[in-house]
Order: sequence, then C-alpha cells, then structure tokens
Amino acid sequence: MPDATIRVPAEAKERLTATAAGEKLSLRAYLVRLADTPPTPQERAEQAERARAALSQWLGPAPSPEERQRLDEELDRRLARAVDRSA
Repeated sequence: MPDATIRVPAEAKERLTATAAGEKLSLRAYLVRLADTPPTPQERAEQAERARAALSQWLGPAPSPEERQRLDEELDRRLARAVDRSA
C-alpha cells in the first residue's frame, strides 16, 4: 500500500509523536492503529442496530413517545415526593 502525506501543524505532529513513543510505536504505526480503531459511521450504525435489537429482545419493545412522556411524568412525581420527604 503506498504511503500518503498528511499535513498537520507542528504541535500536532509533536503530540502524536510523543503519544506514539509512549506506546513504543513509530508515528506511522501509531497512525495506522489509530485509523483502524474507530468505527466508521456505517459500522457505528450497524452496532447501534444490533444493540437496539438485543435490548428489544431483552427488555421488550421501546415505549411509544406518548408512553415515554407518561413514564417521565410519573418519575418526576415520584422524585418530587421523595425530595419533599427528605426536606
């Protein structure tokens, strides 16, 4: 694979070089690892969908917006009651 040149401010290069050295890597190896680490937007979307499916299977379907609003209001009432008792 051919190399590419990336232009960054000198301070950024110095920081990246120091971070790489701290991990006993060359700057090139550190940047390659860094590029391989974060998921792409597509990969994040796929992970999120898998997580939603697992949560739905485990917890049941997500509440509707109306049900969520009702549950939030109930939680607010209970929290207000708890705060009143502790005062």
